[in-house]
Amino acid sequence: MPMTSLNALLWREREMLDLLEFKLEEQQLLLVGGKSQWLDRATKEIDIVLEKVNAASLARAVESATVAAELGLDDDAPLSQIVAATSEEAWRETLESHLGALRSAAARIAQLRDTNSAYLRSAHRATQETLAALDTDAYGGPGNSSSPDADPRILDTEI
Repeated sequence: MPMTSLNALLWREREMLDLLEFKLEEQQLLLVGGKSQWLDRATKEIDIVLEKVNAASLARAVESATVAAELGLDDDAPLSQIVAATSEEAWRETLESHLGALRSAAARIAQLRDTNSAYLRSAHRATQETLAALDTDAYGGPGNSSSPDADPRILDTEI
């Protein structure tokens, strides 16, 4: 039964979006906590989950096309049109619930993505500023100080 299959695929997509939200929260905690050594791993995990989200979304789109055709809609009808065209009250309520949850998850994920991007830009900017502030004149070459009185240091800590 296509509607039952669509319902199962919507649940799967919601689970994948929930996992993506978790991974983005995890990445944010690493960013805020200064645990940059784990960012590469967190980003790879996010990429893996994104692939699963895309696969779940594609599977749902294929099943949605079948349901849409049964309801006399275009194959590419969005879920909102499928909801509106569903005559059985129980299925309509179920699909409305899925639609609301998907929209809500998408909004939360977009906010997390934007916040994490801002943190990453800020960290990048701070790194660039730190690198620009390095005392590059303290050394005249490998192991040689440019002046015998120079106090070689990487970061200027004097006020």
